Amino acid sequence: MPQPEKKIYRSNGKLLISSEYLVLDGAEALALPTKRGQTLAVSKTETENIIWKSYTVDDDLWFECVFDNNFTPITYSDKNTADVLSTFLRIALSLNPDFLNVARGSMVETHLEFHRSWGLGSSSTLISNIAQWAKVDPFVLQQESFPGSGYDIACALSNKPIVYQIKNKEASYVTLKFHPSFSGEIFFIHLNKKQNSREGINIYREFKGDIETKILLANDFTKDFVECEDTDSFRRLMAKHESLISEIIDQLPVKQKLFPDFKGSVKSLGAWGGDFVMAVGKNTENYFKNKGYNTVIPYDKMVL
Repeated sequence: MPQPEKKIYRSNGKLLISSEYLVLDGAEALALPTKRGQTLAVSKTETENIIWKSYTVDDDLWFECVFDNNFTPITYSDKNTADVLSTFLRIALSLNPDFLNVARGSMVETHLEFHRSWGLGSSSTLISNIAQWAKVDPFVLQQESFPGSGYDIACALSNKPIVYQIKNKEASYVTLKFHPSFSGEIFFIHLNKKQNSREGINIYREFKGDIETKILLANDFTKDFVECEDTDSFRRLMAKHESLISEIIDQLPVKQKLFPDFKGSVKSLGAWGGDFVMAVGKNTENYFKNKGYNTVIPYDKMVL
């Protein structure tokens, strides 16, 4: 018996290199789409329901659900996940009423290409894939279901590095060539925990200083990162950018907090306190692995 035809949608993961937090208020941000992302495969079934299965990077089934033909969960392995997913699907339906005709009687399988704890965009890649399937604007789908700056959606769609900015409440980004000649010295290290970005944003919103001046400084940093041509300058930029954000959110930079003896620079990426950091320095891979951080990924294996 022939297998049903599958339509496969795919989106890239993301890393935010500059202007974390400030990107929410219009700062220009350098963001990098990652080689690892998420796929969503759809095939037709003989039923009216929508059968959903989600798999980890190791092909383990971590979530499954059956929705009726109005995206109401009938059976599920996790209620919270089912409710969140139902919200995404119903908002997509509100944006395109024809989506229900497309989705009814479908088997949907999602496959992550990175570990769920990595913070590379399990939600943003899912939203982007659902938007492609439903033929709706992914930025609108995100803002109506899981509000954020939108840079992660831009990375999901782009196969090149981007400079992203919110202009007049609208997503705006340009692709660019960003591949430092010293990329062999840049590593991304996972801190062995996942950060809640909403908590970080709440802390950022408590800042009472001159945010406009900080945005201008962040814009300069983004430009300098893009144009940087040598390792020493890049390391200095990393340290100066950390000082900028440290002042705004009143937290110690990650190097001072965790890696004061590292001979180089370490920079948080996105919400501070978890997920990945970027490091450039001496004997980087061995240093972090000796500290117990085993996920140390070279730039060229991480970034598209």
